[in-house]
Amino acid sequence: MSLLIQNLTRLFGNQKAVDDISFSVNRGEIVGFLGPNGAGKSTTMKIATTFLPPSSGKLIVEGFNVTENAMAVKRITGYLPEHNPLYTDMFVHEYLRFIGGLYGLRGKILRTRVSEMIDQCGLTREQHKKIESLSKGYRQRVGLAQALIHDPKVLILDEPTSGLDPNQLLEIRKLIKEISKNKTVLFSTHIMQEVQALCDRVVVINQGKIVADDSLSNLISQKEKEQVVRVEFENKLNADSLRSISGVHEVEIINDHTFRIISFQKTDIRPELFRFASETNNTLIGLHLEASSLEDIFRTLTHKQAEA
Repeated sequence: MSLLIQNLTRLFGNQKAVDDISFSVNRGEIVGFLGPNGAGKSTTMKIATTFLPPSSGKLIVEGFNVTENAMAVKRITGYLPEHNPLYTDMFVHEYLRFIGGLYGLRGKILRTRVSEMIDQCGLTREQHKKIESLSKGYRQRVGLAQALIHDPKVLILDEPTSGLDPNQLLEIRKLIKEISKNKTVLFSTHIMQEVQALCDRVVVINQGKIVADDSLSNLISQKEKEQVVRVEFENKLNADSLRSISGVHEVEIINDHTFRIISFQKTDIRPELFRFASETNNTLIGLHLEASSLEDIFRTLTHKQAEA
């Protein structure tokens, strides 16, 4: 087990940012860590990289407890924080030499690693530029290079593609895929396409609690057993009246006229909606059967707990 989290809790005053969570990541696995803003993703990652202590529970990285062996954890972990703090007045190659030195790299080994990271992260043309002059995409590349300079076993990436344009996003996605072949990777993102492109497994956290931990294929397979219909009525409608329809499992309110209706029954729920509209003298303006998607799964998982 490369990363082991057991009953982890982190308090900020009376607020539980992370609430008794447990999951593990195997060696060589790429796991997407998903959740809405404020769900506890960054807090968990900061604990895993020893930047924050846990309030209770434990977190083990490659056999080292983050509270008992912080320096050992730092030596084997690479971390790209959400806001990518860089010394922007330094040149790229200068900055990477500086970071490598902090990890104890010296002489030929340091020069070799800096050269390898510049090449691997596509920074050859930018290596003699100051970081402050680089675009967002290239700054992210520098951030990845510094996280990899000491050849860590575990790579933790917090929103590595945030704020990138489509071209930069594709480049960083390809880069993460290449560099993660021989590493354990835990990364957070709000971009579902990134998860589908890079991960076989996802862990979803919401309001500090784990609400899903499964393979992408299983999550999507389970979702395909549901029927999700987006329906719009001419007149305002109380959601409770829709919940009374036979076969309706859940109703998500979009506005007073529009709803997402989830049904687990094998038969099509749409005829029941037509009958309901007729019986209540309410005209159906729109009726759309939604295809299963990771975005839909994410919305259902996080929306469900938010209502609880």
